[in-house]
Amino acid sequence: MPRPARYTVDALLDAAAGLLASDGPAAVTMSAVARATGAPSGSVYHRFPTRAALCGELWLRTEERFQEVFVEALSSADDPQQRCVAAALAIVQWCRENPVEAQVLLAGPDTLGIGDWPEPLAGRRKRLQRKLRKVLADMPDDAGRINAALIDVPYAIVRRHLRARQAIPASADSIVADCARALVAPG
Repeated sequence: MPRPARYTVDALLDAAAGLLASDGPAAVTMSAVARATGAPSGSVYHRFPTRAALCGELWLRTEERFQEVFVEALSSADDPQQRCVAAALAIVQWCRENPVEAQVLLAGPDTLGIGDWPEPLAGRRKRLQRKLRKVLADMPDDAGRINAALIDVPYAIVRRHLRARQAIPASADSIVADCARALVAPG
């Protein structure tokens, strides 16, 4: 029976996320991840042949985790306004519960070298984007208003606190919900 992996992909990606959250995207290097986990550099290279592969996996794991919660909230009701409020609140709550991973989302795929990601990772990203576009296409309201309710306002609120390395206050929920209600008409 083979030995279980001592340094899992998730452990290495957790270390990469921690490095990004504390020191920015440039801090995510193969050697820094190895040092942070105590893993031999060969273990890191065995799982991620390049820094671009490491960064792509970090982004995609984070985006998949986030999108699962976001899409579920966006599909939670029949009324478009209720769906938007639920999804906007889900963004704030997810960022509150996952501040390190939220820093990954805040950094964005461009700072993680999206242009250099291996093709299988780029394909996964495209599938995630298609899934999200499909859910958003069901929204009957003006796309600009939906984007403001689901992206602009919630991200502006959480970004301020994440950049300052502060906890997202409970008051953020009512601000985001009020804005979503004001931007999206009830069904």
